[in-house]
Amino acid sequence: MDGGQTGEKITQAYLAHRPYLVDLAFRMLGDIGRAEDVVQDAFTRLMHADLGEIEDERGWLIVVTSRLCLDQIKSARSRRERAHDASEIEYVGKATAHDDGGQPADPADRVTFDDSVRLALLVMLERLSPSERVAFVLHDIFQMPFEEIAESVGRPVPTCRQLARRARQKIAAGQEAVRFDVPAAEHRQVTEKFIAACARGDLNGLVEVLAPDAWGDVDLGPDAARRPPVVTGAEHVARNLLHYWGQPATLVSLPLGGQPALLGFIGRELAGVLVLTMREEVIQTVHVIGDPRKLGFLRAQLQA
Repeated sequence: MDGGQTGEKITQAYLAHRPYLVDLAFRMLGDIGRAEDVVQDAFTRLMHADLGEIEDERGWLIVVTSRLCLDQIKSARSRRERAHDASEIEYVGKATAHDDGGQPADPADRVTFDDSVRLALLVMLERLSPSERVAFVLHDIFQMPFEEIAESVGRPVPTCRQLARRARQKIAAGQEAVRFDVPAAEHRQVTEKFIAACARGDLNGLVEVLAPDAWGDVDLGPDAARRPPVVTGAEHVARNLLHYWGQPATLVSLPLGGQPALLGFIGRELAGVLVLTMREEVIQTVHVIGDPRKLGFLRAQLQA
């Protein structure tokens, strides 16, 4: 294979698989910057590999990305970095009845997440060992068979099953206040297609995962100059999504109260949360949380 063919093949692989790999890496690392860097490293390694010997580029990239994430997690632990930790997010501000001046706190300072946003992933990160985390994310979230996970983790298949089982037990042990939502397989597939279509600027691909009468709205908070109008119809919703969440935005998935949802980053900074409501196997509504106060608190949790 000559240089031109190799370059074209890598470009096609980048366009086809990068959104999925960033999503995968974020679920393991909990940091969008590190996730994007890991995926870039994986593609750099692909550029120096013998493509003629790689039968499944996507599978190869998943293995390399998983191993790089595993190395990052182990490195962070060896340096005793503080892992992310967050419980259910209820409000922004102090949980006190009075402000610093002794006056009753303004109810507006208690910004409630009506969408029951739970950063369950970030709670999980602290509780699991590196291998448990990778096995759990790959199997329970991304529905990968244990035979493939064994190659990523470098352990026998029975060991990978045990790692995932221990991960579930640890998560269940800490479920008193926080529930970790594992998306249904069909939700995972729709979310993956949604992310890929936005990343490619693929209007038709986005319309395919939306109900014909889909609608979307945006919560910009009580201080917004005006409330953005509700957008209706699959094509109108899709065009609006691509305008705000196509390139250069990056979308990654995060379960919210049993619903598929996405965190939207621009320049590696959280810019919005997209909560998707499903109707059978298509998306009926897209509710975007863009309230600066809510996002500010979320950013602080992600950077903690």
